[in-house]
Amino acid sequence: MISPLNPAMRATDPPPVMEARRWAAEATFPANRPLINVSQAAPVDPPPLPLRQALAEAALNDPAAHLYGPVLGLPALRDEIAAQWSAAYGGAITPGQVAITQGCNQAFTAVMATLAGAGDAVILPTPWYFNHKMWLDMTGVHTVPLPCGEGLIPDAAAAAALITDRTRAIVLVSPNNPGGVEYPAATLAAFRDLARARGIALIVDETYRDFDSRTGAPHDLFHDPDWDDVLIQLYSFSKAYRLTGHRVGAVVASTARLAEVEKFLDTVAICPSQLGQIGALWGMRNLGDWVAGERLEILRRRDAMTSGFHALDGWRLLGCGAYFAYAAHPFDLPSDQLAKRLVTEAGVLMLPGTMFQPQGAGQSELRIAFANIDADGIAALFARLAAYQP
Repeated sequence: MISPLNPAMRATDPPPVMEARRWAAEATFPANRPLINVSQAAPVDPPPLPLRQALAEAALNDPAAHLYGPVLGLPALRDEIAAQWSAAYGGAITPGQVAITQGCNQAFTAVMATLAGAGDAVILPTPWYFNHKMWLDMTGVHTVPLPCGEGLIPDAAAAAALITDRTRAIVLVSPNNPGGVEYPAATLAAFRDLARARGIALIVDETYRDFDSRTGAPHDLFHDPDWDDVLIQLYSFSKAYRLTGHRVGAVVASTARLAEVEKFLDTVAICPSQLGQIGALWGMRNLGDWVAGERLEILRRRDAMTSGFHALDGWRLLGCGAYFAYAAHPFDLPSDQLAKRLVTEAGVLMLPGTMFQPQGAGQSELRIAFANIDADGIAALFARLAAYQP
């Protein structure tokens, strides 16, 4: 028994991926049926060799790579993000509107620390990204679920009915984790207009934007010359350049917001990883073609997932894109129980929908993170699901 313990921490659910890993650690898998792990989205391969060489060069020959740096990140990386984002989105973003964080999760926590405190409320569409919910729980912020329905696209009019005088923000993730769906530009614009009209923030987490199936900018939010009075964008370098262990993310927001973010970051980490930032900057300047190839491979895997579900009796694909498929299973069994049984009885590790929903919801849903399995792995996954009967 831990004493004392913050009641908000006690009430926060444990990390889902860590819990799922324990299911696998407690199981054994025959040689002819190794585990197919589709529980986590993080890349399992290291960065491409030229990026690793750039990191090694910096580690050996750049003394500043081992020292504290600016709290809001390296100026060169902030400059590069501002320039590339302005071109990609067709808007105006300045380096002063960019901050670097230790991964996108820290970007979310830093921004949320400036927006909401205990007793405030934040709207999360469901199914939600569980780490967003966990942070709100830890800090005593009330999470307001916004059910998305069959298509997994949130509706601004439905969100409007949930806003109170305690609401501080709406959080959208597109392409979505866990649902995989890509939010239409019109949906994002409607939420922007709602947030502005009601005096709250719109947070758009674009961790998976590099794997969006659409060409061109996924939205026009940065076309608005006053975008920074309402919009906060989050991003991660972990997926595009496989820099998961280096923890590099970004916040794009008003300079006034980032002045408050700086207080949080200075207290928590002092500065982002210097080597990670060097790697992200090198990747932005040199790996455009490589990232484009990675995107095409993810899109091929998405197509294989979509085709596989069409042939899978009784299952329904609710959403698919970027790294994720979100599906409804046909069994008379809650998804949290089914997910555990799939590990031992089918050699498949995926996460139950109950980990992405309010208590009591998600009982028939499962998230499949397919980005780390190739065409043969996807075929094997569907073969096991087709043969499975609990």
